Amino acid sequence: MSEPRAKLHVGVLFGGMCEEHPVSVKSAQEVARHLDTDRFRPFYIGITEGGEWRLCDGPAADWEDGDHRPVVLSPDRSEPGLLVLDPVLDGGKYEAIRLDAVLPVLHGRLGEDGAVQGLLELSGIPYAGCDVQSSAICMDKSLAYVVARDAGIAVPNFWTVVADSDVDPAVLPYPVFVKPARSGSSFGVTKVTRPEDLPEALATAREYDTKVLVEEAVAGSEIGCAILGNGADLFAGEVDRIALSHGFFRIHQEDEPETGSENSAFIVPADVPAASRALIQDAAKAVYRALGCGGLARVDMFLTDDGRAVLNEVNTMPGMTSYSRYPRMMAAAGVPLAEVIDRMISLALEKHR
Repeated sequence: MSEPRAKLHVGVLFGGMCEEHPVSVKSAQEVARHLDTDRFRPFYIGITEGGEWRLCDGPAADWEDGDHRPVVLSPDRSEPGLLVLDPVLDGGKYEAIRLDAVLPVLHGRLGEDGAVQGLLELSGIPYAGCDVQSSAICMDKSLAYVVARDAGIAVPNFWTVVADSDVDPAVLPYPVFVKPARSGSSFGVTKVTRPEDLPEALATAREYDTKVLVEEAVAGSEIGCAILGNGADLFAGEVDRIALSHGFFRIHQEDEPETGSENSAFIVPADVPAASRALIQDAAKAVYRALGCGGLARVDMFLTDDGRAVLNEVNTMPGMTSYSRYPRMMAAAGVPLAEVIDRMISLALEKHR
């Protein structure tokens, strides 16, 4: 007997072809634990590091070891969903599964940069999170800074270094941070305090991207703000503060991040005055709107010593792991992860109407 179609069919994309593949799997594991299966029927689509799409039972740590069927998105907008291929049968037989929405629980390149969002747009399937344009802009930190600055939002002083070019070490106000322009989770980031260390830092960043961002260090606290919503109807979770014992914040660089970081801790709600909390939340909403974000995002800011909010970066599909900042900030504001997921799907469907 077939299952009643009253349940919405939700595709959960996870994995991916970049260095953040393991983080995506962990995020998808938390989504699987908190997805309301009374309302939604999930279909888990894992993307291997080699780019193969597989329909699987769920995002287990060893999901790639199973015997899963290949799957692709249907290019036919009149029948949006999945085509599950059966390599055993002759003639290219396949099973079609209609999807009502997709949760692209993907981080970094080819997942958070507009690539998958464009594929879903072409396929006509509603999806959670930012659209093609905002995903691409936010993924490129230099572009995000330009757009935000033009909207009157404070950003750090920065220099963009493209392939086959350089920057004069003598013009930089040390310390500076050298980072890949289009990467995440602190991969390839170096804090540089001396001109002679700049070439090595540029080489490290170029292992992840040909475009490199050099930005002046901002004196102040690192504060995050979780945003959920579309257009004018935005909800800001509690803000958090990253407390550092030494060095700089390097999320997902630890061997066992579930047990905590060796140099940082998250304080949620942030131990800042109420006026500073409101300032950060208002600034995060302004950034979100200026960059065209929708669905959800985590906006990271600096709260300077003189009380200003300065943009750090925007994560359009923030981590959903057991140790991630976004679900912690939402939970502190009274919105548990199950409710966040419900709202993500509802917002995707609203945007598609």
